[in-house]
Amino acid sequence: QVQLVESGGGLVQAGGSLSVSCAASGHTFSINAINAMGWYRQAPGKRRELVADITSSGSTNYADSVKGRFTISGDNAKNTVNLQMNSLKPEDTAVYYCHAHNRIGRYEYDYWGQGTQVTVSS
Repeated sequence: QVQLVESGGGLVQAGGSLSVSCAASGHTFSINAINAMGWYRQAPGKRRELVADITSSGSTNYADSVKGRFTISGDNAKNTVNLQMNSLKPEDTAVYYCHAHNRIGRYEYDYWGQGTQVTVSS
């Protein structure tokens, strides 16, 4: 089992910056099997969508809507992932969820944090 604890987020004006962080904890075997972590978001009335993710080897992937504005980084030693959000827009307002994926043998698991609110005022 993996537990994900998020921090950060909050309220900011359009054009401002925020960061959200996530720390993974749990059984060492499960933690070491994590091969990717990332952030999803869900706005009211919308589906949850990928914002950005990063693999254990450092490869990153971003939603088109955040490219050039958001930066994801990870620390494998600390089992953390951080999302730096710059030039925020009102449409970035959502609950942001940390996500981790691991693979143990032929089994794959997805884990989710409880979410942290990001609100961008116009």
